[in-house]
Amino acid sequence: MTTHLTDVNPFASGIDHQHFTTLNEAPKRQMLAWRDRLSHNLDVPVTRAQVADGFRGTIDSYRAKDLMFLDSQTDPVQQTRSVARISTDTMRDYVFHVLMEGSVETVTGLYPQRKSLQTVPGILALDMNQPMTMVRPAVRVLAFFLPRAMVEAVLPGAESIHGRVADYTSPLARMIPAQLAALCRNLPTMRPVEAHRALRTCAYLIVAAFGKQTGLSGNVRAAARAAMFDTARRYIEANLHEAELCPEGVLNASQLRRPTLYRLFEHEGGLATYIRNRRLREAADELLRFQNKAVVEIAYGLGFKSQADFNHAFRRAYDMSPRDFRAGRS
Repeated sequence: MTTHLTDVNPFASGIDHQHFTTLNEAPKRQMLAWRDRLSHNLDVPVTRAQVADGFRGTIDSYRAKDLMFLDSQTDPVQQTRSVARISTDTMRDYVFHVLMEGSVETVTGLYPQRKSLQTVPGILALDMNQPMTMVRPAVRVLAFFLPRAMVEAVLPGAESIHGRVADYTSPLARMIPAQLAALCRNLPTMRPVEAHRALRTCAYLIVAAFGKQTGLSGNVRAAARAAMFDTARRYIEANLHEAELCPEGVLNASQLRRPTLYRLFEHEGGLATYIRNRRLREAADELLRFQNKAVVEIAYGLGFKSQADFNHAFRRAYDMSPRDFRAGRS
């Protein structure tokens, strides 16, 4: 039986990407293909109706170093991780399921059992070292597989979040939807280092928001700070050539409180200084890479209001004019 698992060239996509679908199977084989795809760590009961009617299921998986991210869409399905399964495999990650469409009911633990109903918006935490049964209607789910050590470094006693659902009520958690949208949009074309950083930022944001909501202590504050700083930094990087890039725009995009955002950049001399310095570093790079590009064009392209303003700022930063900088390194 063909499982239609497609490898995408990592040099083209920037990250190890695999696409799996049941849709190219004969209808009676589709549910069996889905079961086989998940059989390395989950049990999937198969009903006669699913075999007779066919089953639509797709998974796009992205892996960068020790992190894995899945974007999955399925028809109604049940998936179980039993005690027997746990005892025979080595999967011990924590998984954070972010529901994009539909609703999911999950039963976790043995005695007593915990039943969680996850709706949009909501994030379900699962410890793959503990049993669970998930009943999914037709849904789209994003899943972050995070190493045990990474989660437990932030959340001591993280086993207690198994089966819990967190929503987007806190300021920290309200950053998550925009982060997920950007991740889904940009991940397939990112370079490996960028992909790992983006995945790690989003993962830390989810773990920190989860820890805050569930009241777990530990390194939540440090993880949250790192995630928030990287979120703001990546927005600035993406908009260096936009004339309207300014602290107010970063504030609106980050959805953070003004004092929180400004504190993140105190060690950089302030947010406005950070933006200006990043533009100057980018200008220095462009002066060398684009030898035939006019200095004034580089200046305007990076948001400087005049060539005189650019020349003055560049000389303060590099102790020479842009033209001398270019001439000295050509």
